[in-house]
Amino acid sequence: MLTSLALIFLVGLSMAAVCQWLKLPRIIGMLATGIFLGPHALNFLDGSILSISADLRQMALIIILLKAGLSLDISDLKKVGRPAVMMSFIPASFEIFAFFLFAPYVLGVTRIEAAVMGAVLGAVSPAVVVPRMVHLMETKYGTDKSIPQLIMAGASCDDIFVIVLFSTFVSMARGGAARIMDFVNIPISIILGIVLGAVAGWLLSIFFETAYAHKHYVRNSMKVIIVLGVSFMLMTVEIWMKGLVSISGLLAVMSMACVLQMKSTAFVSKRLCEKVGKLWLAAEVILFVLVGAAVDIRYTLSAGIAAVGIIFLALVFRSIGVFLCLVGTSMNKKERIFCMIAYLPKATVQAAIGSIPLSLGLPCGKIVLSVAVLAIIITAPLGAFCMDMSYKTLLSKEERL
Repeated sequence: MLTSLALIFLVGLSMAAVCQWLKLPRIIGMLATGIFLGPHALNFLDGSILSISADLRQMALIIILLKAGLSLDISDLKKVGRPAVMMSFIPASFEIFAFFLFAPYVLGVTRIEAAVMGAVLGAVSPAVVVPRMVHLMETKYGTDKSIPQLIMAGASCDDIFVIVLFSTFVSMARGGAARIMDFVNIPISIILGIVLGAVAGWLLSIFFETAYAHKHYVRNSMKVIIVLGVSFMLMTVEIWMKGLVSISGLLAVMSMACVLQMKSTAFVSKRLCEKVGKLWLAAEVILFVLVGAAVDIRYTLSAGIAAVGIIFLALVFRSIGVFLCLVGTSMNKKERIFCMIAYLPKATVQAAIGSIPLSLGLPCGKIVLSVAVLAIIITAPLGAFCMDMSYKTLLSKEERL
């Protein structure tokens, strides 16, 4: 395992540096490192690290969501209430509908198999989007209209909606039926996740304040460790409660960080954000290298041009969905185009669920996995590149007071 970790960090960082030198997003180098070091190419990564890959990827996501929550201003989030709610399900619905309409003709699958494929491809990648939105908030690009906050909030809820649809469509493809409670659980999961996280954040703030009042000063580094521990527990609560009620652990983590930021002094919340940001330097490499390692490059060869075509066609539908969500807002044309670009990347969700239909023995399993792999390879670098290259042109910079 130590050799694998050494390769992940050293080769991953080296490839990221090469990409940065070439003016390309660093994640391209990290994804490429994972693909070539992974079990489907050179097979240099130990099985022990691959067996906990999903857990390590989730830990990395927790770290960036903590940083996002500590950077969020709730007052900014209130400004984008309606569009943020719409962005959490309308773009994904449009993309799934595109697969449902066209995949049977282009790829020769049934309607329900097309719906399964659309659900796999429908989620935006918070791992690609959230770090960039945090950067925009820190550099004050688009913050005058709360654009990074809008995209980050929508992208965080988007995954929940898509995964519920995926589970429903897979059940139907195996001969089951759609259950109304599956859809009712979507808002329940979001609301309970936010409430659970808010309570955890409030209790943590009281704990830190009480310790300070009794002259038991808790160092900021120690606070970060405690916050991480509570974050892991919140994710565990989601697993514990799975059979009883749906709770979004990832939303709980972000909600906890938001409340902690509200209850802390500006200096303390800034220091916590900086320290979590340092953890992200390592977590980012682990996340994207392991996402790359989950990609079976062999399946892209069998997918063909038709799969590429359906991916881009579905992205057009997704962009139309984003545009409709922003109707009635104060955003100009350039800002709306940026929101469309920010909703392009696929990575973490597709790597996590893309192989499930194949493992369940569904006839569409191989083509679903092939399209999911292609979508990661195409949209993660493309979305990251377009965001990095366009934000200074498409977004206005808020003047610091």
